[in-house]
Amino acid sequence: MSEAIPLAGVLGSPIAHSRSPRLHGHWLRRYGIAGHYVPLEVEPADLAEVLRALPRMGFRGVNATIPHKEAALALADRVTDRAARIGAANTLTFVSGGALEADNTDGYGFIENLRQSASGWNAAAGPAAVFGAGGAARAVVAGLLDAGAPELRIANRSRERAEALRDAFGPAVTVVDWDDPEALVADAATVVNTTSLGMSGQPALHLPAAALAAGALVTDLVYAPLQTPFLTDATARGLRTVDGLGMLLHQAVPGFEAWFGLRPEVDPSLRRAVLAS
Repeated sequence: MSEAIPLAGVLGSPIAHSRSPRLHGHWLRRYGIAGHYVPLEVEPADLAEVLRALPRMGFRGVNATIPHKEAALALADRVTDRAARIGAANTLTFVSGGALEADNTDGYGFIENLRQSASGWNAAAGPAAVFGAGGAARAVVAGLLDAGAPELRIANRSRERAEALRDAFGPAVTVVDWDDPEALVADAATVVNTTSLGMSGQPALHLPAAALAAGALVTDLVYAPLQTPFLTDATARGLRTVDGLGMLLHQAVPGFEAWFGLRPEVDPSLRRAVLAS
């Protein structure tokens, strides 16, 4: 009865929409762990104070989401190599003495989603094409390069952001004009939308599917709706597609293991739980 109940959560503003409590709650129930994972509405001005207080309240760690990912990295006592490379943190763990360790598992989640959902997919099969150059794109680029993509092309509405990403990741990355999507996707083996276009309430992003190779894999980080116009265009062309929900599920695995001491499984029952209304 004296053993402390493990606590974790997700920090954001806003946070009520987050599916992470449903995700982690499913795992806690499935594995019979007497722990809790809670949503925490935290304003940017309060982030540092909150992070100092959480370990004293029994929290083992938290996820950080918009708008806290970059600030959380700057506040950490220890930073993993992949978080430093991406320039943001989404998984925070309180280690000995309450020190804060920052990691970024978004790239891991992206790659594991493709490996699980698209049998035989291989990043090294050919160039990758990425729409967008924001924080999510940085994680995707890092993940693809680490997985062996030989070339990575990026297009962004603001070309300067795409060029900054190219400068950060080196000569394997090239920038293509946003207005020339055919050049972006030509002979690409993997095509990714990392923008918010196609999300519910946002304008659609249409894929120049006719320019794609027959064996290309198309994926979208948007998961509300699961079938975006970007993916629908690819399906109509007969291409393989992977929706964005799996990235959310897989990125949660390392954090859950660190906080609750068990490596959870991503399976259909988890998808159903997270999608349940």
